Amino acid sequence: MPETVPKDREEAARAAAELRTEIHYHNHRYYVLDAPEISDAEFDRLLRRLMAIEAAYPELATADSPTRRVGGAPAEGFGRLAHPTPMLSLGNAFSRDELRAFDARVRSGLNGEPAEYVVELKVDGLAINLIYENGSLARAATRGDGTFGEDVTANVRTIRAVPLALARADEGVPQLLEVRGEVYLPRRELDRLNQKREAAGEPLFANPRNAAAGSLRQLDPRVTAERALSVFIYGLGARAGAELASHAQTLEYLTRLGFKVNPNFRVFQDIETAADYCESWAEKRLDLPYEIDGLVIKLNSLAGQAALGATAKDPRWAIAYKFPAEQAVTVVEDIFLRVGRTGVLTPTAILRPVRIAGSTVSRATLHNADYIRDKDIRIGDAVTIHKAGEIIPEVVSVLAERRTGREREFAMPELCPECGEPIVRQSGEAAYKCVNPRCPAQTREGLIHFVSRDAMNIEGLGPAVITALLDSGLVTDAADLYTLGKEELLPMERMGEKSAQNLLAAIQNSKEAGLARLLFALGIRFVGVKAAGTLARHYGDIDQIREASFEALTELEEIGPKIAESVVAYFTMGENLELIEKLRRAGVKLTEEKTAEGPAPLAGKTFVLTGTLSGLTRNEATELIERLGGKVTGSVSKKTHYVVAGAEAGSKLDKARELGVPVLEEAEFAALVKAGGVV
Repeated sequence: MPETVPKDREEAARAAAELRTEIHYHNHRYYVLDAPEISDAEFDRLLRRLMAIEAAYPELATADSPTRRVGGAPAEGFGRLAHPTPMLSLGNAFSRDELRAFDARVRSGLNGEPAEYVVELKVDGLAINLIYENGSLARAATRGDGTFGEDVTANVRTIRAVPLALARADEGVPQLLEVRGEVYLPRRELDRLNQKREAAGEPLFANPRNAAAGSLRQLDPRVTAERALSVFIYGLGARAGAELASHAQTLEYLTRLGFKVNPNFRVFQDIETAADYCESWAEKRLDLPYEIDGLVIKLNSLAGQAALGATAKDPRWAIAYKFPAEQAVTVVEDIFLRVGRTGVLTPTAILRPVRIAGSTVSRATLHNADYIRDKDIRIGDAVTIHKAGEIIPEVVSVLAERRTGREREFAMPELCPECGEPIVRQSGEAAYKCVNPRCPAQTREGLIHFVSRDAMNIEGLGPAVITALLDSGLVTDAADLYTLGKEELLPMERMGEKSAQNLLAAIQNSKEAGLARLLFALGIRFVGVKAAGTLARHYGDIDQIREASFEALTELEEIGPKIAESVVAYFTMGENLELIEKLRRAGVKLTEEKTAEGPAPLAGKTFVLTGTLSGLTRNEATELIERLGGKVTGSVSKKTHYVVAGAEAGSKLDKARELGVPVLEEAEFAALVKAGGVV
């Protein structure tokens, strides 16, 4: 039923103002205080009425209207915003002794005065800087390099825990307020997103931090609006009109202004009780609805903070206490073998499900037979596991003292579990391999690799769809993908008219991916993204590569004897040449623009990539740099010309600042690439 709109403009203006006030109030109750007073249906009714009034009287819509949260049109890219005050990183402590050393440095800087500390939870998300002018949200930016961040204002407006207009505190609303916080994704929302991505055959988010960063840095705000991002505010930067004496007062002041402040902060009179509080969260953190990776300890006195100041990269008055890598004990219930696209058999432990680092783990990699032998891992063993880098579960040790005698030793089979053909272990290699080129597992994994993002980048063609295509006999190799029609796809499970059209369009578009991507997609042993790009840009045509000799290949930079030998061997096998001809007949592009003669725009320049780029994968950025004659390395040194820093850049960014190496934000990198002739 359409909403009624006042015919009188003045009456409409009053109604809109009242609705905005009421909606802001209920937003705050629901998203900040977790204490809603009305039902979702009632809230939606209020919002629909305001939208109807603003549609009828567009001039009544204000910048802080709650209707602005739904997300506008996609942006062409993120601009840069300067932070009024720098957003510094934090030093880390991993033990009580390191906290004591921090306390000693603080007290020394305060000439021996006692130090009072505030301890807060360190939420695992993406740092954000919000600028309010006269009480209204004006701009929002990511941390970036600490001086400049990406302009994500449109996306931040979709986060309902971020007030578009400040509540009036006792002190009034300041003319300028710079607010710092952490955008995060609740655990339940991460689970929902990953279930959706798995069903679509898309790669899963590794952790809430990656998911939050990816969600906030979408070019289309409507995508951000669909994800239940939230935020905790933890501090102030520049401010006008707010007189505060301590950090604890600051948090209380932010709460009065309507910000969502984490309620678990505490004030302590000494470092020992602060450390006790930090350690108490090691287990309790698993019960939180969001992830934390530690706690932050800050000197409470703002005057003391100003006196201590900061180093080039972090404040001297604050430190992050990081949790040690979490471990858990569980049982190896079985060991199964996965056959990869190269035929390598990788053993994986099936574990009794156990919760660790915020998620339930039921599998762990065992790497190879030597790893199992060296650690003496048996089926039925109690084992200690941890998450390597808090992402990949791995067996740390076996609790041999718990053995009952019923445990079973694991032995590699003689035949491939997928095709039944013999497996071999070549001299000097740890891996066992199935050498049957027609092994169905190798075909499946090879196709999954062929369509992956850094290869032919066929969106919507995930593992489940590939398995269904193989099982139905519609596809036997990569070239068959280009012969598929809509009538063949529609009978497949979860494949509707629109999905089929989108998939066929993605397959068609991939024909123009170019030789570099195709070479990587073919899965030639030892030929990664970098080597594929080198070969494609030098030879320009797949037939020229096929005819190249071992000696000619090894003359190329980045192409060593192992890669050259593998390339020559690949193009001598009849089934590989047959696949290339099928791809040619299907219209797949088998050429690449050759490297131009003479100096390239970035010739002689060395780059280091760090953090997450929103528009490119790490491999795509590397490809662009190398196409322009530049070189990409993995570590920062005085010889590095530029460090390209994406979101959540790490120690490489710190090293660049320390050495004075120029740092490029993503927008600056894009401008440099465009100037070099690559758009």
